[in-house]
Amino acid sequence: MKLIRFGNPGKEKPGLLDAAGKLRDLSSVIADIGADQLSPAALARLRKLDPLKLPLVRAAPRIGCPVANIGKFVAIGLNYSDHAAEAGLPIPAEPVVFMKAISCIQGPNDPVMLPRGSTKMDWEVELGVVMGSRARYVTQKEALGLVAGYCVVNDVSERSYQLERGPQWDKGKGCDTFGPIGPWLVTSDELTQPQKLGLWLDVNGQRLQTGNTKTMIFGVAKLVSYLSQFMTLMPGDVITTGTPPGVGLGMKPPRYLKKGDVMTLGIEGLGEQRQLVVPFKR
Repeated sequence: MKLIRFGNPGKEKPGLLDAAGKLRDLSSVIADIGADQLSPAALARLRKLDPLKLPLVRAAPRIGCPVANIGKFVAIGLNYSDHAAEAGLPIPAEPVVFMKAISCIQGPNDPVMLPRGSTKMDWEVELGVVMGSRARYVTQKEALGLVAGYCVVNDVSERSYQLERGPQWDKGKGCDTFGPIGPWLVTSDELTQPQKLGLWLDVNGQRLQTGNTKTMIFGVAKLVSYLSQFMTLMPGDVITTGTPPGVGLGMKPPRYLKKGDVMTLGIEGLGEQRQLVVPFKR
């Protein structure tokens, strides 16, 4: 299934895409798409629905983040060997873990805002993993069975905050609008091989990132298992899994985002995002 949330910010309704790619309203069946709707049992009930019997959404509404009330937004750095090389950093022996503030989460096509004093805002297309079941000290063999589905994430970053203002990456990763997620959540029964997905990102129509999840240093099963040793992953938590090469930081000379730039990005089978870069607004 491709689950989606649509409508104005804070007033999104649940929906799904039918086989023809048309948006269907799920609000008569479930109140929203959050932790309670992502369990294996809840998703099994949704799969039994006939999408053609659900109301068709004929307009073209705003698309929100496909998961409501995300509890944790966990991120992995330097998880593609070629990206680590372009950053001039060694391949990590263990996953590099940081957190993105949940206040940065937004819809996939909402504008991205330059933070106050921003000079080095960058882009990162990433595979997002959404948990469907509680994970605590789980094995790699168990891990994928606890995943509800997958989505596109743009791990927007302000490099000056991330790298030049102390050792904590979080400061450059959690600014408002720095977490576009979606457009859809593709459930794990439909996407069974997360390590074979092509990723791409353009800025102003120029292809800058091209990669494939098969070159991740730590795959999805390893990441879920690893993180569960340090924190309990809960239904609805999102893990964003690192980016392939082609970020602005790695260019010679470096290239960063400015007002009016447009990012477009996508992952095979998971849809596309588009964001306009706009000035800081309090």
